[in-house]
Amino acid sequence: MELSEVIPHIEALIFASEKPLTGLDIVELINTAFGFMEERITLGQVEASVEGIREKYQSEFYSFELRQSGGGWQFLTKKKFYKTIVQLNGDKFLKRLSNAALETLAIVAYKQPVTKGEIESIRGVNSDYSIQKLLEKELVIISGRNENMPGKPLIYATSKSFMDYFGINSPTDLPKIREVFAEQLVEPTIIRGDTFETKTIFEESPMEPAEAKVTEEGNA
Repeated sequence: MELSEVIPHIEALIFASEKPLTGLDIVELINTAFGFMEERITLGQVEASVEGIREKYQSEFYSFELRQSGGGWQFLTKKKFYKTIVQLNGDKFLKRLSNAALETLAIVAYKQPVTKGEIESIRGVNSDYSIQKLLEKELVIISGRNENMPGKPLIYATSKSFMDYFGINSPTDLPKIREVFAEQLVEPTIIRGDTFETKTIFEESPMEPAEAKVTEEGNA
């Protein structure tokens, strides 16, 4: 079967699937659907077809695109249509995690696999409720037990739903901690003439000066 004949079937599979489909998923589904074929489709052929589909829907003519998210391929609406779509599914899109849940989720994402005790030692508070909410939302899963710790506590990790929720394909796609806090780093003091200049890197804001200058006498 020519790729031009396979592509519509791949599109149909991705559109109809309730979860992201990997290249291997597509290979299996296509070969099962056309089991009578002597030549079975390969992963390389699927990847070439997917790339063609992805390029096709990059056109401004389409309001959606093919993207890798949650560990597989999905058709997703483009970002610029968010304000329109939220009118249709406002409750779904506007649901937010609490600060406590976000803190807990961040710890799991960056420290996984991690126990509840380790989470609580970082947060400094009981995290039973936050962990339970994250489990209910299927953003976190129980991945086993730590056999080397007393009582063999449960260990937690992020789920495929977590990757889909945040539009990433694996935990390695998360921003590095240094990138997250880069805007709050303070550069060394620069001596210029008779003044000392200290620069603090923040997001630019009309309410905050980009830098502060202090004289030798300590006057601002």
